[in-house]
This record gives sequence, C-alpha cells and structure tokens, in this order.
Amino acid sequence: MEKAVKNKFRALQIGLLVLLLAALRFFEQDLFYDPLIQFFKSDYLLGIIPPMDMAKLMINLSLRYFLNTVISLAIIYVSFRDMNMLKFSALLYAILYVAATAVFIFLVLNIEREHYLALFYVRRFLIHPLFLLILLPAFYYYKLRGFK
Repeated sequence: MEKAVKNKFRALQIGLLVLLLAALRFFEQDLFYDPLIQFFKSDYLLGIIPPMDMAKLMINLSLRYFLNTVISLAIIYVSFRDMNMLKFSALLYAILYVAATAVFIFLVLNIEREHYLALFYVRRFLIHPLFLLILLPAFYYYKLRGFK
C-alpha cells in the first residue's frame, strides 16, 4: 500500500512539472521576447527575417532554456531518484546549450534563406524541452536493463 501511495505522489509531481512546461509554452509570447515566433508561424521560407535586438533575444532564449532545463531535470529526478542520472543530465544540458547557442548565433548573424530551416530547428532545441523526450526513454531503458 505504501508503494502505491508513493507512486501516485510521484505521478502527481511529474504531472505538475509537465503542466509547468506547458505553461511556459502557452504563455511564451507574454513571457519572452522572440520576434522569430511570428516569423516561423508565417510562410517563413519566402519571408525576410525580422529585425531583432540580438542581446535581448539571447537573454530571453537563455532564460527560457534555463527554465525548461530546471523543470526537465526535476522531472528526471522525480522519475528515477538517481543523483548520478541528474548530474549526467545536467552536464548534457550544459553541453547542448553551449553547442546550440553557438550554432544559433552563427545562423542569425549569417542568415540566408537556405538556412531558415536550420535556424528553426536549432531554435526549437533551445526553447522547447525536446532533450527531455530523448533522456526519459533512454534512462528508463538503462534502468530496465539494470546497467551499473
């Protein structure tokens, strides 16, 4: 009985954290400066990239990445209760941030129409918790197989 209550509490915690991720996405236009939101909602392959305040954009992308990362790490920790997985995930998130940010800045500063799609996907990795969708099944498989 005790284990069932713990599992329900854990599921509730994960559900609330997922709702936080959804709230970040739902209120993105109100919370974050990102002129690329409207650009990519339009027929962007035919358009011209809008003018943007690069410093403000990078601060907001970084803040959004940080918030998604903290919530994602909380989901990973609540799911597996393993500090080694949490540390490994934090390291992977840090590496992804550095790499994706460098590529994003390069693409924005050297933008040409043929790079719009690359910019779209790099930006998506920065503003959405896609990495969580990769890590959760990987860690589940790791636990299931009993790797040490």
